[in-house]
This record gives sequence, structure tokens and C-alpha cells, in this order.
Amino acid sequence: MKIGMNMLLWTNHVTEHHYDIVDSLKLTGYDGIELFLGEGNEQHYSRLGNHFAEIEMGVTCVASLAAEENIASPDQKTRKAGLEKLKWSIEMGAALNAEVICGPFHSSFAYFTRQPPKEEERQWSIEMLQKAAELAGEANIILAPEALNRFECYLYNTMTDLKTLAEKVNHPSLGAMYDTHHGNIEEKSQAEALKTIAPYLKHVHISENDRGTPGSGQVNWNEVFRTLKEIDYQGWLTIEAFSTIIPEFANAINVWRDYSPMEEVYTKGYTFIKKGMGI
Repeated sequence: MKIGMNMLLWTNHVTEHHYDIVDSLKLTGYDGIELFLGEGNEQHYSRLGNHFAEIEMGVTCVASLAAEENIASPDQKTRKAGLEKLKWSIEMGAALNAEVICGPFHSSFAYFTRQPPKEEERQWSIEMLQKAAELAGEANIILAPEALNRFECYLYNTMTDLKTLAEKVNHPSLGAMYDTHHGNIEEKSQAEALKTIAPYLKHVHISENDRGTPGSGQVNWNEVFRTLKEIDYQGWLTIEAFSTIIPEFANAINVWRDYSPMEEVYTKGYTFIKKGMGI
């Protein structure tokens, strides 16, 4: 089991200028970091990946799809554009030496039809993810799609939804991720949700109900940590918290205030995970 920190607390585009933050995370005890794949080219990500390997910091990534890249769209060109974005994300992840690419890439983030999910939409998503999983397998990367709460997504909200997706894609390079923030909103029980997705669970986001410091809010953490140990989860536990440091990105994800001091998030958050998991 490894503890990671999502760099979205500071930036949506990691560059050499953020190496001092990564150094601080390593000194704190983190095993790795998580990067958002939004811009840049293979040379950029290869340079970052080489540096992180040199300092022995593991890497995971987050990917997402814009409305014009929705792989659940009835429009074939839109689905094709989404597959191309996933292909690019996998290539950039490979340049980074990333282990996992997670995120809500089963469909487009914050896109709504104003209708409940349709079976044909889910089938289009499955077909594209089967193709993406083949590419991920060639790159030795695990894809871990993420269920989001109802205010950010309508297609996949719960672990029951996500389990069905993973079962139908049926590829060893595609699993699933669990995010405690979304689970706190959508699930009846964090424990039952984790048990439901356990056979496919490849990544976990440790995220408080208000996206601040883990342990400072209302998530039932005793239940989360107890169940992760019960199902013998052995993957990444990565803190995901947000701030207003980049207004454009913050506005895109509906972050209107800072929830906790940045240093508190990663220092107290790290200690909280170690204590909760008994490591």
C-alpha cells in the first residue's frame, strides 16, 4: 500500500517549477504524486517522469473528457474524439512511468442531458473503454474510471454502477477507483460500497466531504479504513483536495473557497492515513 498526494491542490499543470512541492511531499513521507493530464507533450511528461523516478517518487494520473470528447455520446465523431483523448492520456502517462490513470473518463465531466442514463449511452462508453483498455495494457497502465456524485455526472454515480462497467469491459487493464468524497454523497454505506467494488478496486482517493484536510469533516473514516483493511486493498491511497490557487480551474470544478491550509492538508492528511490504516 502506498500513500500519494494529488498535485491539483497546487496546480493543474505540473512543471519543473513545482519540484520544490514534490520535495516537500517526499520529506513528509509520501510514496508518490498524482498529476492531472491536461496539457503538455510527450517530451514534457518524459522529463517529469525521469525526475520523479530519480527521486523515487511514484506517479499516478487523472484524466477527464470534455463535452466534445464524450465517449458516451450518440455521435460517433464525438466518441472517436474521446478515444483519441484517452489514447493521448495513456501515451503521456507512459512517458511519466505512471502506474494508474484514474478519473471520470467513462463520460464527460459535468455534462448532462437532463435525462437519466440510457443503456445505449453506457454501452457506447463500454465499447470505447474496451479499446482504451487494450492501449493501456500495451503501456502497462491500469485505467481506473471514477464514479462521481450526481451534481458532476449522471452516467455513473455509485460503486454498483461502476462494478457493472468493469464487468462489461472485462479487461485486466481496466479496474475502478473509489473516492470517499463522492461515496459520502451517493452511497448508503462506505463499507458496503467498498465491498461492492473490491474485486475491481485499483485506486482510492482519500477526500473529505468538503475537499479539505482528511479527517476534519464528516466522512466515516473508521468505516473506510476498516473496510480497506478487510478487503486487503493494496493499491494507492491518494489524497485529493482542492484550492482556489488557479481560479480558472477552481471555477471549472465549482471550488469557491479554500477549505484548509495547504500545508495542513498534506501533513495532517498523511499522518491521518498512516494512523487510520495502522502503517
